[in-house]
Amino acid sequence: MATATASPTAPDARLDRRRFVADLVARLPEDALVVTGLGSPSYDVFAAGDRPGTFYLWGAMGAAAPLALGVALAQPDRPVLAVTGDGEHLMGIGTLATIGAQLPPNLTVVVLDNAHFGETGMQPSHTGLGTDLVAVAQGFGIHESLRITDLAQVDDLATRIGARSATTYAQVLIATDEPPRALPPRDGVANKNSFRAALGLNTF
Repeated sequence: MATATASPTAPDARLDRRRFVADLVARLPEDALVVTGLGSPSYDVFAAGDRPGTFYLWGAMGAAAPLALGVALAQPDRPVLAVTGDGEHLMGIGTLATIGAQLPPNLTVVVLDNAHFGETGMQPSHTGLGTDLVAVAQGFGIHESLRITDLAQVDDLATRIGARSATTYAQVLIATDEPPRALPPRDGVANKNSFRAALGLNTF
């Protein structure tokens, strides 16, 4: 069982979120499928370089993890990564119960946690008020749950994603800094068709 590496409230353990996402995306297997939650996760993944097989969820709050779960179950031979934020993730936290029941080995959920609701005015989120996401995920049966506080952990996480050997959950402690927004296209149909093409499916 993976264990937490630092207190979730440690002020010196928070990473530059865009640097972390860029480093992770650069190390993903070419066939990886990525689902991004609304707001910063979508901006950061897009800023790291638009790639085939990425589905940007603009405003579907709480939907990144469940959509990634569905994709992982439908595409068991491909690594599937959800990149979301703590606020978006908390909106649909019950999805972890289903993930814990299914445990698709090709699914990884990465939560960029700055302990705030970044899209609505930086109000404190529950992770800044005592909620321990790693403990929550483990309680739902996702035993490979870890806390990331160092960029050196990116290599291990990328290896886990590529191995497709166990459902993995990673809470990444990030700073509250707000880099310039890099906005992916808002054309939902084009986004859907691009993702379907990466799956080898017909577009319409």
